[in-house]
Amino acid sequence: QVQLVESGGGLVTAGGSLRLSCAASGRTFSNYVMGWFRQAPGKEREFVARISGSGSSTDYVDSVKGRFTISRDNAKNTMYLQMNSLKPEDTAVYYCATDRAPISDHPSAFTYWGHGTQVTVSS
Repeated sequence: QVQLVESGGGLVTAGGSLRLSCAASGRTFSNYVMGWFRQAPGKEREFVARISGSGSSTDYVDSVKGRFTISRDNAKNTMYLQMNSLKPEDTAVYYCATDRAPISDHPSAFTYWGHGTQVTVSS
């Protein structure tokens, strides 16, 4: 079993920055692909970014490329999402998730989930 706890969400004005953290416990952290997802009110949960177990490979949804950076510190069992140049459309609950070998970026490909942290971007 893997436990995930997100933190770092909050209210920020457009153009601002936030850094989300996801603390993991329960298994060998470096063996797992980690991902960030988000869900806005009335919308389906969507992929935001993912990072390989070693941290050497990353992928992003087009809408956040150049603004968000995913990273991980395997010594601390923690993953991060640095979010810059935030826009009102980034408002959502942000979730971290993990799986040993997700076959896609769809949420259904990830087994373990945190409870989410709210990010609100005001205009």
